Amino acid sequence: MRGLSSAEVRSFAFSAAPDARVLILGSMPGAESLRRQQYYGHPQNLFWGFMGRFFGAGPALVYAERLARLRDGRVALWDVAHRCRRPGSLDSSIERGSVEPNDFAALFALCPVIHSVFFNGTKAAELFRRLVLPTLEPPQAGLSYEILPSTSPANASIPRAVKLARWGVVKRAAARPVNSESIVGHD
Repeated sequence: MRGLSSAEVRSFAFSAAPDARVLILGSMPGAESLRRQQYYGHPQNLFWGFMGRFFGAGPALVYAERLARLRDGRVALWDVAHRCRRPGSLDSSIERGSVEPNDFAALFALCPVIHSVFFNGTKAAELFRRLVLPTLEPPQAGLSYEILPSTSPANASIPRAVKLARWGVVKRAAARPVNSESIVGHD
């Protein structure tokens, strides 16, 4: 009996405005998200419900409007991996040596006031720490980083209310004023 074959999958372009203060990073969209061409496209993923609560970007809105509301809320959205090989949708199935990271230098150049990076689960944080962080120049290397519980339906061990409470830090960070010393590339 043959096992699942690994297919190469590719992430989406980032969603960000130049005034973004917060960056939310996933690892790589799952199969349903890729099929729909939408970040967090699985209907049981809690992400858009949380974003609806914090930024008015809930799942009842069309996808483009959800992204626009996040951008208006100073929240950028992307994945750590640009492409990788993975059978199925689970982060644990991502083949370690196959991951090519996204171009974070380009994102930080476009969004020079990002001060906080939040990871949607531990796999995104692990990939970022291993593949991206060593390539960053100060001050990006000195940003605030925090791992949040995955909003994926596969992460059912943490109650929804606990996840929601933890994710509230994103709203607080997006509302925090920008420190002029944190502005990248400006004299």
